Amino acid sequence: MTAATGDVWLAIVAIGVGTFLIRFSFIYLFEYLSEVPEGVERALRFVPPAVLAALVVPAVVVLDGTPAVSFGNKRLLAAVIAAVVAWRTESILATIVVGLVAFVTLQTVV
Repeated sequence: MTAATGDVWLAIVAIGVGTFLIRFSFIYLFEYLSEVPEGVERALRFVPPAVLAALVVPAVVVLDGTPAVSFGNKRLLAAVIAAVVAWRTESILATIVVGLVAFVTLQTVV
């Protein structure tokens, strides 16, 4: 079953308008507040790590559509190495470089 072209464009426009309204509501709301409430500010600090985890974890622990949490998973090993570097150095650049080097090394050598 395929959707008519008009239905597809209607869905795209509706989703675009909905996304715009959600984002605009925060801009509009914070325009009238002199400062962001502390509870909201505290909660917003967790958004970047949550989004990063949502993007990275499935790519690391799922291979070919099946969970792959084992020592044979090269992506997982590289991610663990990068996590240790991140924890010890607290440097984003060092984490990225070491993670990439570990991943490429594990892909080519092992």
